[in-house]
Order: sequence, then C-alpha cells, then structure tokens
Amino acid sequence: MSEQTAVINKINQSIINRFPDWVREDEREGYEGLLVEAAHLIPFMEVLRDEFGYDSLTSVTGVDYLPEEKMEVVYHLYKSTGGSILVVKVQVPRSSPVIPSLVGLYPGAAFQEREAWDLLGIRFEGHPNLKRILMWEGFEGHPLRKDWVEAFFEGEFKPYEDRWPEGKVSKIETDKPLGKNINYPEGFNPETWIPDAKELLFQGTVSLKTEDDDPGLETEHLVVNLGPQHPSTHGVFRMVAKLEGETVVDLEPVMGYLHRNHEKIGERNTFSMNMPYTDRLDYFCSMSNNFGYALSVEKLLGEKYQPPERAQYIRVIMAELTRILNHFMAIGFFLNDLGAYFTPALYAIKERELILDIFEAVSGSRMMCNYFRFGGVVRDLPEGIEEHIRKMVYERLPRQIDEMDRYLVDNEIVVSRCQGVGVLTPEQAIAYSAAGPVLRASGVPYDIRRADPYGIYDRFDFDVAVRYHGDVYDRFLIKYDEVRQSIRILQQAIDGLPGGEILANKPAYKFRMPKGESYGRVEGPKGELGFYIVSDGTNNPWRYHVRAPSFINLTGLREMSLGEKIADLVAILGSIDIVLGEVDR
Repeated sequence: MSEQTAVINKINQSIINRFPDWVREDEREGYEGLLVEAAHLIPFMEVLRDEFGYDSLTSVTGVDYLPEEKMEVVYHLYKSTGGSILVVKVQVPRSSPVIPSLVGLYPGAAFQEREAWDLLGIRFEGHPNLKRILMWEGFEGHPLRKDWVEAFFEGEFKPYEDRWPEGKVSKIETDKPLGKNINYPEGFNPETWIPDAKELLFQGTVSLKTEDDDPGLETEHLVVNLGPQHPSTHGVFRMVAKLEGETVVDLEPVMGYLHRNHEKIGERNTFSMNMPYTDRLDYFCSMSNNFGYALSVEKLLGEKYQPPERAQYIRVIMAELTRILNHFMAIGFFLNDLGAYFTPALYAIKERELILDIFEAVSGSRMMCNYFRFGGVVRDLPEGIEEHIRKMVYERLPRQIDEMDRYLVDNEIVVSRCQGVGVLTPEQAIAYSAAGPVLRASGVPYDIRRADPYGIYDRFDFDVAVRYHGDVYDRFLIKYDEVRQSIRILQQAIDGLPGGEILANKPAYKFRMPKGESYGRVEGPKGELGFYIVSDGTNNPWRYHVRAPSFINLTGLREMSLGEKIADLVAILGSIDIVLGEVDR
C-alpha cells in the first residue's frame, strides 16, 4: 500500500466513524471512495465542507450501470489548502434517478449537474435551472445511457466488424436511413421550431417592473445576444445578456454548438484509441491532454506501467512547453479582444510556432501530437532537439516574455480596461469550482503540481503563481507569472534529463485492463484537466468522462459579469481563456 493510499484510507475511516449510519466504504474491487444515501447527501456534504475542509467540488460525474439497473453520481472534492481527492458516490435506481442538487452548497456543480441530466437523464432535485446544456432542447433521450442508440448506429464498440479488418467500405446510411434511427418528440417540426423557453432572446426588449421602480415609470431591460457567430466569443459560444442601459443585470452562457459527444465516442473506442481523441479537446494543448489521460489509465494498469525516468522528464518538458505556448496565445488573443488589432497576437504566434517545431520533431505532428503512451511516450527525442530546447528555455523564451511584458503590462489602455473589472473573490472562485489561472488570480494558491503532485513534479523547484485582486487584469498578469515558472521547470528538466528507456512496456493496441475506476488529473494550462474512467475488464472503457477546465471555469462567468458594462463582457470572457473543443467536447 502506497503512502498516499494509506492517508486516503485514514481520512475515509475518520469520516465513516463520524457518520456510521449514513456512509459506507465502496468495497467493489478496484473502486474507492464513500457511498452515501441520497437522502443524506446534502447534510453530509455540508459537514464535509464546513468541518472537514473539503471546500471545492471539482468534478461531478454520472455513470450508467445498466446491468445492475442503477445510476451512480460520483463527486470528487478537495481542500483548497492542498491534499488528495476525496471521492463520494450516490447510487439510485435507474428507473427513477433523482438526487438532491448540490448547487446551494457548491455553486460550481451547476453546469456539471445540467450535463449529467442532459446526457444521462439524472434529475437533480432543487437545481435552479435544470435544462439541457450541450444538446438542443428538442433532442430526444439521453445519449450517454448505455441503451441509447443514435442514427446510423453500427455497433457498441470499435472497431466495427463491418469495417475491420476486411477493409470493406460501405455507407451505413444506405442500410439504416435516418428516418428509422431518430424519433422527434410528438408534434415537433425541426424546420419551424423556435424554443419557447428562449422566446425572450428573439425579442428586442421586454418591459419589467421591480419593487423599486417608480409606479408611474416603466423601465425596459434589453436582452442582447453576443455570439455564437461573433469572433470574440472564441468559437461557437453565446452569451445572453440582460441589460439596464449598458449595465449587465443578468447573463447566461449558452454552449453546445460544437458538441460531438466525445465521451460516447470514448466509450466505444478501445483505451488506446482514445489517446489521439484527447488531442482534439483543447487543441492548443495536445500534450497536456495526453498527459491527463495517460495518468488515469496508468492508475488502473498498476505499477508495471509506471513510466521510466527518461519518459517522466520528457513528459514534464512537453507539458511545460504546452503551458508556455498556451499562455503566449492567450495573452495575444486577449489583447486582440481588447481591440489591439493583431500585433500582440503575431508576437505570440511566432513563439508558439517555434514550440510547435519542437512538437513536430518529437511526435511528427504540430497540433494533434498523439505522443504519450501508457507507460511512457511513443518515441525518444530526435538527435539535436535537446540542445534546441535548451537554447529556447535559457535564451529565447525568457527574453520574449520580458519583451511582451514591457510592451503590454503597463500599457495605459490595458490597465484602464482591465483593473477592477470582472472581479471573482477567493471565496467565489472556490465555490464556483474555478481552476488554474482563474483560481490563482483570485488569490487561491492552489496548483495540482504542488498540492497533489503527479509524475515527477515534486522534484522541481518552482513557485505557485498567485495574484490577489481576482479581476481581468490579474487573470492577464498571472499568465506572465506562469510562463516564467514554467521556464524554471524546463531549465531544471532539460539539465536533469537522464538516459534510458522511454516506455515501460512494448506498444500495444489492447491491454489487460483490470476492473475498477480511476481519476487522473493534471494542472493543465487552463486548470484541472481530469479523466474519470470506469473499466469492466474489457478493452473498452465502460465510462469515460472528461473534467474540462474550460467548461467548468465558465460557471463563474455570470458572477464576474453582473454590474459590469456590456463593453467589458468580451474582455471578461477572454480573461477566462477557453477553447470550445474542450467546453463542448
């Protein structure tokens, strides 16, 4: 038993002793955590937060155990002061999956509970706005349920027998026309549909009276759509803002335009087939995506798949180069959002391209790298690339981040547009499950690399970047801080890079997967990127869930925007740094 496992078991036992009638340990082989009855969930979680210090609910995951006719919701919590994840689970009958909402205790659960309702049909009683979030309102069914079949269904698992290995090619729609594979709700016509619930979005104004209004004066609130087609919404994303004059009095983020059910695809793939799919989540940060997924599967596979020393160092080098390129681009695009044309972005793109040169030399691809493997990395660094990385991290990158600092940080337009705008306090950041730069810019020095180290991060000397105002300006500045800390890590990693093997086992297409579950997480450039996996012992994941930081960090967008001017909304959104491939999955 590892030291970390012993600590977790001790914590679990102390909680069980505190609630002997409410809680029991999950004794299924390969599983961990605490099982609590739905009726006791809210008082139990309240005590965990207020007495045991688990103040952040980082992940809410639903699982459909079809053979056992039950649904399970899995909660991952941590203390903002550091330490390991605590796992709490609630099981309910599949025929009536109703669980109390935790939004009142942990507002960061709001979008995640909606996602579990949307994709799995788990109803969260008491949720203030329980409706679909990734699928459209006219969609029938819940697509992550194990008995849900989509249009052009070919089989439960890839590779599909009708396409592999014989190599025969056919159009599935020829055998299964769309009309026989999808059922619209009764009376629904997709050609004429306008969602009643969003009627206000298609009106110019609506007259609203409040208790404070002058009885003889009618006031108007204007409902404005920002996006989804607007370039400053960073893809296909929409903000619905309710305005009083130019002041935002309410705001709702609308997403799902890019949703492709990444998790359903992942449950039909083999474990190995999912690695290149992770590249497509945050498509700026392919290497970090690979890292998080590899860690989760390696936890299931056990000690024999722990990467050798050289591979561990290479992983850190690739992850920190990814953080630097992400933050350079985030700085450049943010200035573009502020109206600085494209000049700062061009500076950023140049540095990104030089880092992508390294990725191409190492993996063969610039963006969709597919470089990590379970137990290491797929190939070693090519000749000459170590020296090239050394020059980058000792000479060019420190010089370039200092140059961007001189040009932009004290720029009077940047300062006046950003300081005091879009404030998220430390308490709000924790409550809304914020992670990464958004959390640390609000004064919470939580970094998984320090708080719950993975890989070999505990060997490196670096500081957790933190700012204390929680505004747009600090979310801008902290990216400079993090680039400088990543450069420190890279200098140590390239100096200490050992020789040896880069993979614990020979590359394999299929693995002997044990039954059980795992949650692997990394400190990605945008925050905590987690992968929750359930294995039933076959070659395909029974459950594959992505805790996407871009998605969850948006939970606090409304809070940041209330009381601000509409002109500041684009700056606030840009400061969060989202990628829609990761938001929508």
